[in-house]
Amino acid sequence: MAVSQRLELRQSQSLVMTPQLQQAIRLLQLSNLELADYVERELEQNPLLERADAEPPPAADERPAEPDAFRPQDAADYATTDRLPEAGDSPLDTTASYDDNSPSDNWSESDWQGGDSGSEAWGAGGEGAFNWGSGRGGRFEDDEDSGFEQRLADQPRLRDRLLEQVQMDLETQSDRLIGAYLVDCLDESGYLTLPLEEAAEQLGCGAAEVARVLTRLQGFEPTGIFARDLRECLALQLAERNRLDPMMERLLDNLALVGERDYAKLRRLCGCDVEDLTEMLSELRSLDPRPALTHEGGAAEPVIPDVLLRPRADGSWLVELNADTLPRVLVDQGTYARVVGHCRKRQEKDYLNDQLQAANWLVKALHQRAATILKVSTELVRQQDGFFRKGVRHLRPMTLKDIAEVIGMHESTVSRVTSNKFLATPRGTYELKYFFSAALGGAGGEEHSAESVRERIRELIAGEEPKSVLSDDAIVDKLKAEGIEIARRTVAKYREALNIPSSVQRRREKSLALVR
Repeated sequence: MAVSQRLELRQSQSLVMTPQLQQAIRLLQLSNLELADYVERELEQNPLLERADAEPPPAADERPAEPDAFRPQDAADYATTDRLPEAGDSPLDTTASYDDNSPSDNWSESDWQGGDSGSEAWGAGGEGAFNWGSGRGGRFEDDEDSGFEQRLADQPRLRDRLLEQVQMDLETQSDRLIGAYLVDCLDESGYLTLPLEEAAEQLGCGAAEVARVLTRLQGFEPTGIFARDLRECLALQLAERNRLDPMMERLLDNLALVGERDYAKLRRLCGCDVEDLTEMLSELRSLDPRPALTHEGGAAEPVIPDVLLRPRADGSWLVELNADTLPRVLVDQGTYARVVGHCRKRQEKDYLNDQLQAANWLVKALHQRAATILKVSTELVRQQDGFFRKGVRHLRPMTLKDIAEVIGMHESTVSRVTSNKFLATPRGTYELKYFFSAALGGAGGEEHSAESVRERIRELIAGEEPKSVLSDDAIVDKLKAEGIEIARRTVAKYREALNIPSSVQRRREKSLALVR
């Protein structure tokens, strides 16, 4: 086979990750605190960026006359609902080209203007208003400043660790929502002071369901978390050590006497001698009465929501961005116009042009980020309207693809938007990720939430008669009669996730109960 050289002409398409596109993607997935710190860094580095509220504007007679094209631009200029980005708008990775000319060479306003941002209302009366606000401090490190190893060294906060356990240990989406709500109700010591009835009313479910989830949460690390008082906190820690015997329970019932050092009365109430009482008191002193304080950061770190949800008088929902989480940044084109005319060296003009391009791009990227978050959140509220109106039992099955297809974005974009973003609702504040769950098919194309199917399986087994225990196949038949298409192995998987034994074991247990 002869080896030869030849020339070929090929045409192909590829996506080039420009620095601007990388910046836009990075901004999209930042939390509000990280975004504020990122903008703070840009303000320090770029002389053509300034805060909108840094100082009051000069009076009209003191302000030098400037062309409208060089008026300082702000993302707030885009905050009108009649100028939302169109499908044909230039993508974020399109950069303006700057030459070596002075401002008199017909710079146009379109060179640095982008789209707009605002609030949107879903339902009747869709008008809304949105104002940019000043950001707050936070912590964010550029890729150049921190490596992978440095990020690994960061210790997760207790709230994050508890939410991870909620995701791993609770099977249904409704239970996870209840768990996430209770995590945010912990005080600085790790105690749950909110009455269960009040939490149930806020979530739109029964107090028994909240109590069941709380029992699961009380098994999380650190031990003693989610206790409602000191006695329960100590009891949880003793139970883990297998030391919660009747004598110790009587001691916990009389903790006031421990504080009063009335040891004689304690011995009588507990029915123990001096040696046993001394050992029990020593064990009590080894426990942690405030489990959250031993972990850095505490459990009650406030969450600042990115999106606000409020009901309207006509029954619709108003979805708007939280202005306090969005930095207000100006591009000072007036300064650019004054300085660039005095530049004598090409390097000086190149520097100013680069800084102007970077400043314009940052404002556009901030606007695009806000508009994308608002668009995703509005569609999420529309699809989960049942939850916001009726409670946790009315969660719809929803995936990233469901949102992406409606708003015309990629699933990865929706995933970035919903990460580390929080929605404040009349039922509490939730991370956007919590509203996504798997779906199961049904008759006529209707879909059912996986969590609702698990709950239905639990109800069927709870209501079965001792003499007619339902097998997995029988459960499949009952669910199909209700319009839920499900496989037997899926029923078995859900049953095991609910810690429900097989039909053979349940029949044996119920037969023994009848004999007794």
